[in-house]
Amino acid sequence: MGADALERFARSIEAAIYRDDVASYRDALAAEEAAAAGALGRATGIDDPALLARLAEVGIRPETLAALTLIPLIEAAWADGVMDAKERDAVLAGAATSGIAPESASYRLLELWTIERPASELVVAWRDFIGALTGALTERECANLRKKVIGRAYAVANAAGGLLDTTPNVSLEERAVLEALDDAFDTPDVRGPRG
Repeated sequence: MGADALERFARSIEAAIYRDDVASYRDALAAEEAAAAGALGRATGIDDPALLARLAEVGIRPETLAALTLIPLIEAAWADGVMDAKERDAVLAGAATSGIAPESASYRLLELWTIERPASELVVAWRDFIGALTGALTERECANLRKKVIGRAYAVANAAGGLLDTTPNVSLEERAVLEALDDAFDTPDVRGPRG
């Protein structure tokens, strides 16, 4: 179902259910989206209001986006097959700066993933999600999200890294994983040189 058809369907449902009060329903929905955008900013450290509003508009909530931004951290840390102490600390610090409290289930899951590598299906699902999400964002919004998500993953890779690569502290294995993760942001609408 295309975006226009989906929008028409949603509006017809609104009209049927809220026949007498569609305007107040839309106002309430806008207020919920604004609150969600604020929560997204607090949870992720993303400070682009347009990107946050768009993410909230397409239904992304803080918990979803926080997890979304952390999967590349985990993949970068496990790229060479080993999660060392510096990488583990960097992943957990990334979680803290993303608003994931140490007492939360998400944090405990991340702790587990720093001990035992998650199933490869997680990255496949992440790539699919990023592909769908980037199709709903503008080029600028996608670039901002990409910069934040992949930038954090590079920070984790820098935490331990290798000595043979030309980029300080990023091993060849980590670089390959990071480039593959970065490629997930390339959709037909957002193709262009990496920057």
